Amino acid sequence: MQLLDIGTYLTTDLTVGSDVDDDAVRALHAYPEDLNRPWIRTNFVSSIDGSVTADGASAGLGTPADARLFGILRELCDAVLVGAGTARAENYGGVSLSAEEKARRVASGLAPVPTIVVVTASGSIDAESRLVTDTEVKPVVVTSAAADGSKVAALRTAGVTVIEVSGDTVSTGDIVATLDDLGFHRILCEGGPGLFGQLVSDGAADELCLTISPMLVVGSAGRIAHAAHASDLPMDRAHVLGDADGTLLTRWVRARHRAESR
Repeated sequence: MQLLDIGTYLTTDLTVGSDVDDDAVRALHAYPEDLNRPWIRTNFVSSIDGSVTADGASAGLGTPADARLFGILRELCDAVLVGAGTARAENYGGVSLSAEEKARRVASGLAPVPTIVVVTASGSIDAESRLVTDTEVKPVVVTSAAADGSKVAALRTAGVTVIEVSGDTVSTGDIVATLDDLGFHRILCEGGPGLFGQLVSDGAADELCLTISPMLVVGSAGRIAHAAHASDLPMDRAHVLGDADGTLLTRWVRARHRAESR
């Protein structure tokens, strides 16, 4: 992987065109220090023409460079935030890390394995799914008062922490408050587009790591963010990494954070 460009948001000794090892990639994606609230980073992959899936799943767009970054981003976070639809479509299990990755996390003051936090107003998570059964750390499910009571009960029986918020929906404020209450400040949101669109619309998306896969997909696949109304959010380019196969790994940070970091 080669570093193609560095935005002014970051300060680093790396130069354009230099090789980037895993330690350098971790440093480039380090969360801000001394966080006193959840910092929500979102990670997506899309095709050159903006498709968020190929053959119905984001995995169809994956490349070795994207897989490498995916693992590193999970290693750096307290929690993986995901919508129930994406968890089902991608057949989520728990986060799996090597002994070395766990040791690095513990040395950095993190839990050995990040927790997956699922957002679902209906509570529609199967208690026998991989998300619940194939994991070292049971997930947290944030749901609404309108959730299916039998599904909630089954999840709790399976050891899942279920947090019910008031009302028929799970608002961005509910999500952020829940993460904060749980002590999760380094957040990695892995979608889907509806959840990301909600976070952007409500001003809660702090940054985006977007992999551009070197392919055209065409078809009717959606984009990385959906919302009922358009919402403009200026972003600063943090950096662009490029792999020999054409993959581009980009990181974008909300513009106001650049000024605050000075």
